[in-house]
Amino acid sequence: MENKNYYISTAIAYASSKPHIGNTYEIVLADAIARFKRSRGFHVYFQTGTDEHGEKIELKAKEAGVKPQEYVDNISREIKGVWDVMNTSYDKFVRTTDSHHKEVVERIFEKLYQQGDIYLSQYEGLYCTPCESFWTDSQLIEGKCPDCGREVLKRSEEAYFFRLSKYQKQLEEHILTHPEFIQPAARKNEMINNFLKPGLQDLCVSRTSFDWGVKVPFNEKHIVYVWIDALSNYITNIGYDVDGGNEQFQKWWPADLHLIGKDILRFHTIYWPILLMALNLPLPKQIFGHPWLLYGNDKMSKSKGNILYADDLVKQFGVDAIRYYVLHEIPFQNDGTISYELIMERINGDLANVLGNLVQRTISMAQKYFDGKVLNLKVRESLDDEYLQSINSLSSLVDLKMEKLEIGQALDVIFDVLRKSNKYIDETLPWVLAKEEHTKDRLETVLYHLLESIRVCALELSPFMPETSTEILRQLHSEDLEHNFVEDHIYQVLNPSPLFQRIDITKKLEELGVK
Repeated sequence: MENKNYYISTAIAYASSKPHIGNTYEIVLADAIARFKRSRGFHVYFQTGTDEHGEKIELKAKEAGVKPQEYVDNISREIKGVWDVMNTSYDKFVRTTDSHHKEVVERIFEKLYQQGDIYLSQYEGLYCTPCESFWTDSQLIEGKCPDCGREVLKRSEEAYFFRLSKYQKQLEEHILTHPEFIQPAARKNEMINNFLKPGLQDLCVSRTSFDWGVKVPFNEKHIVYVWIDALSNYITNIGYDVDGGNEQFQKWWPADLHLIGKDILRFHTIYWPILLMALNLPLPKQIFGHPWLLYGNDKMSKSKGNILYADDLVKQFGVDAIRYYVLHEIPFQNDGTISYELIMERINGDLANVLGNLVQRTISMAQKYFDGKVLNLKVRESLDDEYLQSINSLSSLVDLKMEKLEIGQALDVIFDVLRKSNKYIDETLPWVLAKEEHTKDRLETVLYHLLESIRVCALELSPFMPETSTEILRQLHSEDLEHNFVEDHIYQVLNPSPLFQRIDITKKLEELGVK
């Protein structure tokens, strides 16, 4: 396969507090896509990081009695630690306090000002500090911020504005002629109907009421506001220069996929593309607004006391169990739900029973009947045909689901083959075949088929459950990376060890203190 480049990014996490499992879902989703692309021969660049400026951080640092830089250093380290606990394979962890990023942001702001896309004026509006957003009266819901439901404050200050309206028509044309640009389609319709059709207002892109941020280079009482500072991270860290001519930038841009939460879709599908248009740069190929992970039916929040943290869950259940849960349980465009009980049900059902039981049974039979050495003696029967076809078609089915970013369904087609493998054991009855000498060759063929199915499924699982995949291949003693059924392996399997233990749910809930 030709080695193609693929650039995937997440939104950068706001460095105000430790991310919960709902925030962490995005990095795991991006990691699964990045690992999948690598497994298919792509040269991947996977970027994530932290957004570290703004009034909210200045206030939090003051409350904590530390300087803002010390505050974001600690939170950024904590966020990076959670991403690492989740075994994510990012290539770059960016920070908006990095000196290079700040220098490029200054130059972008200056370029936009010089070409007339940014101008100085006065801002009056209703401001939500946690969301760092201005709102009009008509946008409020019951007098409060439409995004977070908190109180808003009246603010008036001198500010620089970015001429969004100048590029509205150009953006609308791009969205209409590139149906894949905003996904899922429901999110695209939301952006068109709620923001583009009513007409874009010019965007406030500087602030004077706080100091923690990138200074406007030609007017230092102004701080470059989050939209130009944070959003620019996608290009500042791959070598963008306002004067052009950087080979690394040409290699990676435009990004293949920006993966972001549905709550910040407006910033990434309206502000960011228009900023790129003003810089005369191509737009990302796709922006995917993923759904939320809810606790029961509620969004996680400290005030509701319903927050689960990824590192705590990993300590209880292991990293791959949590990766599997969040990747499988959040549909393509609908919110998913999480709880301790649901996690354990999925571990017991899919991971311990379907996957773990299959691997242990098959390897145990290979050890018991053939001292671990299994060849393909090709004593086939008619029921083998459909089974082997399901193994051979698995890779292309996973490709189809991943192309549409239907991650949960990609896992479903893998587990479908695992379930067929368990059914194949029940149909072929290896322990009966083992009783007669004349059916030993058939027995060895059956076990070979099962080992091959496990090997192929383990390879397909590697983007989603990398540690589990590695352990299965270790037990199979296999390094073959062919994603289809191979006829001529010589298996010499190792002793089996359990991949996942069944959990006594009632006992575990008591242990966790969950009512």
